[in-house]
Parts: sequence; C-alpha cells; structure tokens
Amino acid sequence: MNTLFQEYETMANQLDANDPLKRFRDRFALPKNKIYLCNNSLGLPPLEVPTAMEAQLQKWANLGVDGWFQEKTGWYSSLDRPLRDPLSHLLGAKYDEVIVMNSLTVNLHLLMVSFYRPTETRYKILIEAPSFPSDLYALKDQIRYHGLDPKEALIIVEPRKGEHLLRQSDIEEMIVQEGSSIALVYLSCVNFLTGQLLDIEKITKLAKEQGCLVGYDVAHAAGNIPLELHRLQVDFAVGCSYKYLCSGPGGPGIAYVHSSHHDQNLPRFSGWWGNDPKTRFQMQLQPEFVPYGGAYSWQLSTPSILAMTPLLVSLKIFEEAGIHEMRKKSKLQTAFLLELLEQIPAHYLEIVTPENPNERGCQISLLIKRNAEKVLKNLENKGVICDFRPPNIIRVTPSPLYNTFFEIYQFIHLLTEALEAYHG
Repeated sequence: MNTLFQEYETMANQLDANDPLKRFRDRFALPKNKIYLCNNSLGLPPLEVPTAMEAQLQKWANLGVDGWFQEKTGWYSSLDRPLRDPLSHLLGAKYDEVIVMNSLTVNLHLLMVSFYRPTETRYKILIEAPSFPSDLYALKDQIRYHGLDPKEALIIVEPRKGEHLLRQSDIEEMIVQEGSSIALVYLSCVNFLTGQLLDIEKITKLAKEQGCLVGYDVAHAAGNIPLELHRLQVDFAVGCSYKYLCSGPGGPGIAYVHSSHHDQNLPRFSGWWGNDPKTRFQMQLQPEFVPYGGAYSWQLSTPSILAMTPLLVSLKIFEEAGIHEMRKKSKLQTAFLLELLEQIPAHYLEIVTPENPNERGCQISLLIKRNAEKVLKNLENKGVICDFRPPNIIRVTPSPLYNTFFEIYQFIHLLTEALEAYHG
C-alpha cells in the first residue's frame, strides 16, 4: 500500500469503531466486493425491500382489487401517514405540506402552473448555473408557454470566470438588482455537479423581501442535509427519492407546498387523486374538482403502490437514524475524504466542492486534470463505483448510513494508483 496514506488506516478504523450509526450498514444490500460511492445518483436498497415487495405482490395475488380497501392495510388509505410523516421531518415541513407523487420534472411543471404567473412587469425566473438539465428545460418551456422568450425572462447566475462555484453574494446581488422583475427564484439547494450547498435561508429571506416567490430543487438535498422549508417560508419544492432516500431506480418524486398557499384558489392542473378520498368515488356524480387540501391537492393520478413500497422501507430507517445524526457523520466523512485528497499532488486533480462543511453535503466533486474517463474506468475495474460528468468531473459520495471510513481510505489508495497510471 502507498506509504503516503498508511498513517490514515488507524484513523479510519478508529472512526469506524466509534461510529454511532455503524449498525445501519447491516440494514442495506451492498454490492459484493465493491466500494459504492455513487449515492448522489442512486442509493442502495434496504434489505427489507424484497420482503416488503413480496408482501404487496402477494396481497395483489390474494385480494386483487380488494387490496385497495382491505381494513387497516388497504392501499387506498394506509400509506399516506407512513410516507408523509417521515418525509415531512426530512424536509422540515408540516405533514400536509408534503406529498409523494409522479417524478421530479412532472412535479415541477405542475407546481409552475401554480407558482409561475408572470405579469407585464414581474415575469423573470432566476436560476443558477450549472443547473440540472431537466430543470432548465422545464423552466424554459414554462416561459415559452406564457408567450415569453427565455433569453429575456431567464436570469442565470453563473460562477465567475475561472471559478467552479457560485458566489452567494452574486446570487444576492442579482436578486436585489432584478427583484422587481423576478416572479420566481428557483434554485437547487445542493448543486448536482459541484456538490455546493447554498445558504437558502439568506436567499429565501432576500427574495421574499423583493416580492419574489421561491422554489427549490431538493433532489440532492432530501436525505442528504437537514432542511427547514416551512420555517424559511419556501413556497414550493420538488425532488426525487431514488438518490439519498434509497427508493430504487426511478423511485417516486416528492413535492412540498407551503401551508400559506393551501387555502388559496391557485390555478392548477387537476386530477382525481387530488380530490377528497371520502368522495373520490362519486366520480361522474362530482364533475367539478374540489381540492382535498394541502399538498395532497396537487396529485393527479392513482399512485404506484409497488413504486412506493421501497420508499416506505427506507424512510423507516431514516426515522431511526435521524437526519441530524446522519449530517454529523457526513461532515466527518467528507472532512476525512478531503484530508486524504489533499495529500494527492495538485497536478493530478482539483477539488471542486467547497472546503467549508456548511457549504457541502455528502458529495465531493473532483476535476481530474488528465484522462478522467480512463481514471474512472480504472477505478471501476478495481471495484469502485462512483460516477463521471463530462468533461472531467468524478463525483464521490459516501453515505452516512452504510459507507465506512475505511472504504474512504481504500478509495483514496485506489484513486492514487489510477491517477498515477493515466497522468502521462
């Protein structure tokens, strides 16, 4: 083993021995003989998921349609509380402010109907760069839908020339400068590419002072960092559950709507699942949509019970572990990872993610200066699973629920070997 890192082996083992969350590693199915560091893209499944899925499939086989209305455990009414209670805790929201439905981009379009209502003078949307492509596509389409030109109505705050990260001051200055014309500030709490965590408390307060509505993409924040969406008076948020929340490939989307909007007669695209469950089956006898209340009202269609089942299982684990305890460990993990990365000569790589632990979540993004894809392939061949974003970014994301400090130590050794092999 490279002697440069041998001194950290003891440290890694000590950190693992003292880890208050180490018991949760045994609750997940881990790829055999792999170091899995791709939790920013897809979380791993809890071991209880196959059993829970089999139970739902057996209920379907045994009861057919009666599974919807079986006493106490019927699909029709038994899933709301187990899903929305823990989700509200993770998002820092009230129970009736959150819902599990659709997918992130579908939810963004639906909520933009309600929260992007441009006027002659207030019509702009402020976003950051780099923004996740699907968010950008959706916002541009919403602007066009209202007969406007994205070149005029979309304000994009970018990192300064030669920098990778957004400056908080640049976002704040743009909100003040353009505030009277901004209808919506829509940002990612944690950036998908750099892992940068924004100070959404300051941004939200400033935007509200300027009369703007505020929405967030929490895809890389939910289950990664503690959130306080209700206290901050965030108007809406959308996210996914298959990353840090471990709901499985393409798992259901999540949405949040602040309670201050629940009693407003907002425009929306409606569907039968947003009706009151007690009167939903009046069907043709109730031709007008009557929103049930809360975020629930933005639902459209019958939810997929099978898609929600893994999320039910994983949210129980999040409740047991506690997002604040997870955050403490995550800060230790990324600090340990960064300390090791700093031992690697700077001509191999550049650390993109902020050094300040309060400005990052679980993800550390590395700019590989030569042959990034070959470096990634070398890591994959040695059993490391992380991911690549062009042209030269490798994202490394340890989970506080199931990654160990020793795995981080092993990863650095293997990364150093790969960098040395392909630096020429």
